[in-house]
Amino acid sequence: MIDIEQFTGKRVHMIGIGGSSMSGLVDFLLARGINVTGSDRDHSHHVEALEARGIPVMIGHRAENVHGADLIVFSAAIHPDNPERAEARRLGIPEMERSTLLGELMRGAKTAICVSGTHGKTTTSGMIGQALMDAGLDPCVHIGGELDSLRGGTRLGDPALFVAEACEYHSSFLELNPTVAVILNVAGDHFDYYKDMDDYEKAFRDFLDRLAPGGAAVCWGEDARALRPAISAGKRIVTFGWSQNNDYFPAHLTYDELGRPRFDVVHDGQEEAHIELNISGEFTVLNALAAYAACRQTEASPAAIAASLSRFAGVHRRFELTGIVDGVRLYHDYGHNPDEMKAAVSVAMKQKANRVWAVMQPHTYSRVKRLFNDYLTCTKAADFTLVTDICAARETDPGDINSQMLVDGMQAQGVNAVLTPSFDDTERYLREHWQAGDLVLTMGCGDINLLNEQIGQHGDTVR
Repeated sequence: MIDIEQFTGKRVHMIGIGGSSMSGLVDFLLARGINVTGSDRDHSHHVEALEARGIPVMIGHRAENVHGADLIVFSAAIHPDNPERAEARRLGIPEMERSTLLGELMRGAKTAICVSGTHGKTTTSGMIGQALMDAGLDPCVHIGGELDSLRGGTRLGDPALFVAEACEYHSSFLELNPTVAVILNVAGDHFDYYKDMDDYEKAFRDFLDRLAPGGAAVCWGEDARALRPAISAGKRIVTFGWSQNNDYFPAHLTYDELGRPRFDVVHDGQEEAHIELNISGEFTVLNALAAYAACRQTEASPAAIAASLSRFAGVHRRFELTGIVDGVRLYHDYGHNPDEMKAAVSVAMKQKANRVWAVMQPHTYSRVKRLFNDYLTCTKAADFTLVTDICAARETDPGDINSQMLVDGMQAQGVNAVLTPSFDDTERYLREHWQAGDLVLTMGCGDINLLNEQIGQHGDTVR
């Protein structure tokens, strides 16, 4: 085990420093008096922000980047054959994976709320962090997105209270030590790493095995795969969900004209608080209930939690309005698997728009292959669907799957789908066919958010 406190005054080099989680960890290292350098494949907004603060960032992965470093921190997407990791091993420089560092940072916290699940982790952990702050507490927060109330994705606070997103990719969350473990859902993902759904579910069981004695497993009560790991682990279970069988459920649920939910939170048979969310979508009710239930495991009051959730404005890249061009509203959502895309489209359909354009950037070949049939109908509610080339991310093209196959399958399912391989192709098609009053929703966790920026730069944009 590497004790991060031993590196005060020394240099930690972060490979993939431009990632949302990696860049957020920089603040925790700087607060310990650690000198930080980093590298990344591409220049990005995160990299620019780090450079503006004086953090040296090298673009491109080269062996010499690690020379003089005392510790290497890398993300799960950085493979062992990366030239910097290979050089670190040759030189005997110790290495630490991102999630291991996060676990070290929260070690010893009296209350550590770790939010896991296939969907909704960033929004829910953001809700929890903001609610605890608004309740007068002083949490450390680390989430995989940017929240205005945090001025980013990280907050340095009292190390005794820690809120973190717990990602299951490469079993990263098995490095964390929760006292409150939230499982939002277990729908299946990352099949480049997990063999099947049973293997995926087992990872959540292993995660709950790390729950501190006396801790609480906060689970969606209607998701058997979310609830089953907690039951088999023998943990104290707190459930949230739609029905009265849950410890926390909504009563008098209504939606306004933009699909924003209003409801009372019922706990132990009593209407405990009223929430009026400022973000749209049926799934946001479950996220808010999970956040509320997790916060109730602290000394935060029901009224303070509910008031904060009602003010929650959402996380960047989660159904975020990026601009208006030619009278067309442009939104972006980080959703990158079919369930998340379907949920994002459902929110778009509740907005006031003449027609809805769903623009999909499929993410990783393994995900598209495993969830192929689900992709075919996840945007069916939209008026039009545009599909870009698959974002390879960490993978190599296997040659047996491509976006044209998706489009062909969508069309066979009655979806009005068109292949627009590049961002230039997509922008050109949109501009030739959109009309004032339309809504465009781009979706994906790759770089498709840059399409919104590209369109905005090529026309009058109103924010």
